[in-house]
Amino acid sequence: MLFFIEVFLSGLMAGVMYSLVALGFVLIFKASGIFNFAQGVMALFAALTLVGLMENFGLPVPVAIVGTIAIMILLAWLIERLMLRHLVNQEPIILFMATIGLAYVLEGMGDIMWGSDVKLLDVGIPQGAWEWLFDHGVYIEKLEMFAAGTAATLVVVLAIFFQKTRIGRALRAVADDHQAALSVGISLHTIWIIVWSVAGIVALVAGIMWGAKSGVQFSLSLIALKALPVLILGGFTSVPGAIVGGMIIGVGEKLAEVYLGPHVGGAIENWFAYVLALIFLLFRPQGLFGERIIERV
Repeated sequence: MLFFIEVFLSGLMAGVMYSLVALGFVLIFKASGIFNFAQGVMALFAALTLVGLMENFGLPVPVAIVGTIAIMILLAWLIERLMLRHLVNQEPIILFMATIGLAYVLEGMGDIMWGSDVKLLDVGIPQGAWEWLFDHGVYIEKLEMFAAGTAATLVVVLAIFFQKTRIGRALRAVADDHQAALSVGISLHTIWIIVWSVAGIVALVAGIMWGAKSGVQFSLSLIALKALPVLILGGFTSVPGAIVGGMIIGVGEKLAEVYLGPHVGGAIENWFAYVLALIFLLFRPQGLFGERIIERV
């Protein structure tokens, strides 16, 4: 039973790490209707920038984090100025292809600015086993518990932001219809800068957690692929759904690897999430918490 609890909790924590990346996807899709393929690379770029400011300029951690946030906001302004404002009212596939190009641009910029070596990231997050659980025979990383608390805080803040603030309501209006939002005086350009800035800050949080866990390396951008099943399960428009979907994926793949893997040759953890996502697409394509989209044909 203790082993089962350890596997279950380990899956929950891994799912929270996936969810931190998925939150960035949800933010941009919920507010602008754009599936941002570059979100994983944004997490990589933010983590590379943070490490670069700390190592190359000797900035203390708080100052480096503030500087990275400023750079991500500047990046959001550049994305709106150079890309998004030229694609207003274009088909979703065009916007999607634009974010694929953005991913390659950001990856190249990160390589040029900060180099391609694996970098250690230490911002003071606790490391090692959580002693209280370890004394009871269960091994859980302090970093993963810290990530879980951070994710919970982000969900609460973002839910309040979308539901209770004027800017949050404007973000949802822009996602529903660009022209209608413009007709009631909502500045499309300002809204896009805001939402991409917030997504950049969320990407920084995800980059910090993943960088502290496994080092800042270019394979970090591939975590976006694991975030896709999380989005399919939770729903592309639901902030809480990103967390719940991540937990389902994390727990499911860990339990499947431990208890089913020996019977099928192992490596279930690599593909379990995608099979589960495929099943959800067949029976509930909008996800557990996603909004059902009804279109007139």
